[in-house]
Amino acid sequence: MKKNIAKNIVLIGGGHSHAIVLKLFGIHPLPGVNLILITPDRYTPYSGMLPGHIAGFYQYHECHIDLQNLCKFAHTKLYLDQVIGLDLNHQKVFCVNQPAIDFDILSIDIGSTPEKSSISGAAEYTIASKPVTQLLEHWHQLQENIVINSLKNLSIGIVGGGAGGVELALSMQTGLQNLGIDNLQIDLWQRSDQLMPNYHLSVQKIIKKTLINHNIKLHLGETVLEISPQQQKLQVKCQSGLVVECDQVFSVTQASAADWVKNSGIGTDPKGFILVDDNLKSITHPHIFAVGDIATMINYHLPKAGVFAVRQGKPLYENLRRTILGKSLICYKPQKAYLSLITTGNRQALANRGSLTLPPHPLLWSWKNWIDHHFMAQFQIDFLEVVLKV
Repeated sequence: MKKNIAKNIVLIGGGHSHAIVLKLFGIHPLPGVNLILITPDRYTPYSGMLPGHIAGFYQYHECHIDLQNLCKFAHTKLYLDQVIGLDLNHQKVFCVNQPAIDFDILSIDIGSTPEKSSISGAAEYTIASKPVTQLLEHWHQLQENIVINSLKNLSIGIVGGGAGGVELALSMQTGLQNLGIDNLQIDLWQRSDQLMPNYHLSVQKIIKKTLINHNIKLHLGETVLEISPQQQKLQVKCQSGLVVECDQVFSVTQASAADWVKNSGIGTDPKGFILVDDNLKSITHPHIFAVGDIATMINYHLPKAGVFAVRQGKPLYENLRRTILGKSLICYKPQKAYLSLITTGNRQALANRGSLTLPPHPLLWSWKNWIDHHFMAQFQIDFLEVVLKV
């Protein structure tokens, strides 16, 4: 009888897809397989609830998945470390603090970070929206500073008018006003003439009106060239000659891939995102999978949105399992139209699917709140233990 050879499945990153993979391997373990997760943080944020957390509607634990508990449930070894490189020839992962980690099968779900290289001073003086852990560290520090020093005046700049920038502006406004900021100025820059250019025109019009009604100052068609310190402020300088001073500037610009991915030798698109086929498998290295923002599907043009990472979790699990068992892989077919529920700050949300758009309303927020809590509940250990008993 052929002996079952142990396989190392290494998961890099604690994104939505990998959290689902861990849950499913915990429910349906595969004998002879060693699961390893490498991620810098024990707690991974759920992007759907992040705006609500910034607005003050959710506590930290409500919108973060405890990866340590999830790994225990899935009998997975957890390395809290930062990956810095890959040796694809010898199938090794290099980390900051750990010896090289061997893999037979590798899956990458590390998300993306905003592109800063095109703006002088952005890397030094702006706060990136990703990684979320660092964003929240700065956000909580700002909140603490406001309370300690009883600040009443504050100016915030946000560079990037996509969905992330819009939600951040509206959520920060709600959170800061609830802390007692009387004189709050929020400026939002967008290089194109339209906010949220990847969305339907109806969404763009409603969002623009919503931001104006919330007294958020819009700078559309403005290209930010430089961000530099000026006394106690930061100056945001634009190609048009416009100069605006802010206390803090947040960057929510186009997505960028990690340098170690670009330098690994794996096949990527021109921006450094891993090219994958319909099986979520690398087109150049068949023992490597990639999902979420770090992946680019060669047969679909997908925006960098969390909804796809969530949907990719189950097919990724199936294909990791099938690869070990020597079975044919399944295809992941992304939905052509998907529901977007966009937070507008004050316990309201906008809904969009294709060409149908519903304006901000408290009932839409309640619907989104239910969906988000339902998603998070599946990672609670007491719930998972009940599932196992059933």
